[in-house]
Amino acid sequence: MTLPTPAEPKAAKAPGPLPAGHPPVKAGKIGVMLVNLGTPDGTDFKPMWRYLREFLSDPRVIELNKAIWYPILYGLVLTTRPKKSGANYARIWNREKNESPLRTYTRAQAEKLAEALSDLPDVVVDWAMRYGNPSTASIAQRLVDQGCDRILSFPLYPQYSATTTATANDQLFRALMKMRRAPAVRSVPPYYDEPVYIEALARSIERHLATLDFEPEVVITSYHGIPKP
Repeated sequence: MTLPTPAEPKAAKAPGPLPAGHPPVKAGKIGVMLVNLGTPDGTDFKPMWRYLREFLSDPRVIELNKAIWYPILYGLVLTTRPKKSGANYARIWNREKNESPLRTYTRAQAEKLAEALSDLPDVVVDWAMRYGNPSTASIAQRLVDQGCDRILSFPLYPQYSATTTATANDQLFRALMKMRRAPAVRSVPPYYDEPVYIEALARSIERHLATLDFEPEVVITSYHGIPKP
């Protein structure tokens, strides 16, 4: 599989003459921010409670009137789910790094992408979570602090959904609303039908099948869910 050659970046525009006494302004870089769903900071009750509260308070996820949903959320869900969910997370927790696998693999993806783009010195790659840490706001600010006046938001969801891609974009723009000097932003559109993505999935499956000591008759693929029409 051959990845497309990235286009040469345009020359960075200078921020222009600054008035006397103006603090220095870093500019000219492009930030690429991979955004994944989210993860708790730990498996105990408190970090699970914080994560579930943020996740289940998102109106993109729970489309109920707050007057109806919040009594259920705070009265029932957040008193019982943190312990149960924490036990499930504990079964897959990365003990070596003391973090969830989603954080481990998202970091690895960002590092691999940064390596692939290492010949483009004006491109800065980072990663964030919609819920939990590292937060979208903190990474957006870090990119700006590094001189990124343009940010490409890359929600890691091949298909569009309001509960994934849209809420990731919402959170980024909430962060920009609090910035005095906000960068220009683009968001990656759905890429489920991109040949390069499909080929990557096929190669991943083929590599795994090659490790088996038998030849399966059928390969069953399991999906998270089917969007409403």
